[in-house]
Formats: sequence, C-alpha cells, structure tokens
Amino acid sequence: MKKHSHIKRWFFTGLILLVPILVTVYLFLGVVNAMDGLIRLIPSAWQPDQLIGFHIPGLGVLLTLLIVLITGMLGASFIGRWLVRMGESVVERIPLVRSVYGALKNVLETVLRDNQDAFRRVVLIEYPRRGTYALGFVSGTGKGEVQQKTGENVITVFVPTAPNPTSGFLLYVPEEETTPLNMSVEDGMKCVISAGVITPDWQPPA
Repeated sequence: MKKHSHIKRWFFTGLILLVPILVTVYLFLGVVNAMDGLIRLIPSAWQPDQLIGFHIPGLGVLLTLLIVLITGMLGASFIGRWLVRMGESVVERIPLVRSVYGALKNVLETVLRDNQDAFRRVVLIEYPRRGTYALGFVSGTGKGEVQQKTGENVITVFVPTAPNPTSGFLLYVPEEETTPLNMSVEDGMKCVISAGVITPDWQPPA
C-alpha cells in the first residue's frame, strides 16, 4: 500500500509539473502558427519562403507586429482618425457587429491605456452578503450618473467567478467599504483560478 501511495503521489506531481508546461507550449505554438498563416496573404512571388528558399518559423509574428505598428501609425494621423470615424459609423449601423466591436474596443482601451486604477489593485469586499467576503479587482472609479446618484465616493470593482475569471460581476462599492490587500493582481488571479487552493504568501507587519 505504501508503494502504491508513492506511485500515486509521483503521478500527480508529474501531472502538476508537466500539464501547465505542455499547455503553455501548445498555445504558444498555436499562436505562432496562426500568425505565420498571415504570410499567405502576401503574393506567392514575394513570400519569404520563395525568396529565401526555406521556411523560417516565426516570420508571421514579425509580420503581425509590423501590421500593428503601421495600423497604429496610420490611425494616429489626421487622415487615419477620419477613416476610423467613418468605419465606426458604418459598424454602428450593423446590430450584432456593433455590440461585439464596441465591447472589445472598450475592454482594450481600458486595459491597454495608461489608467492607474485599471486592474492595478486587489480589494476585499463583503459580497454577496454581510459576513462573507470576496476578492475584487479595482477597475476604475465611479463617474457620471452613478457617482452623482449614489452620493458617495464609489469605485468600480470586478468580482470574478472561480475558476473562470473571464466572467463575474461589476459592482459599484463605496471605497470606504473595501479593504485594500497587499497581494498583486497576478496573485489574486491565481487564487481565483485555483478556487482558493493557491493562496499568496503573506508576512504580517512587524
């Protein structure tokens, strides 16, 4: 029995060590291969494989970065901004596309732009009722009508569901009713994804 317990422990330890590595490598290679597929958009006579004579993995990544940079450069210009406005006015007239495009744009603008409050700190709030607590990620401050109607200094807190943090609840919480935590956003996400199995190390103040 003792030998079987050792084998079982070794097996699960191997799974814990190998599965994250294999899944990460698989996803990374999938992204690289998908980006390499963009090279097929180039006329065959100008494709690197034809010019060089052999295939170089990862060229699609460089092509993707180049496309993003050129798009950003054009979008920042006067003509580019005008074209973007014209394109968005067309998108706004297509019901389903309008919803998806607007949601993705808002998320990317919130995450990528320099916003000091966007998912930068973790707080503890009493949710869903008094006496029970949930991890929340501060995503901004309450503005406009919400701030005016509540009459309090509220902040927006995203409370993710475990173990899938891509869904959750957006709450407007008075800032004085939140408890700031010292853990990083990354550690907080690990705690949520593991359903509380992984908890970040913490040393009480001296």
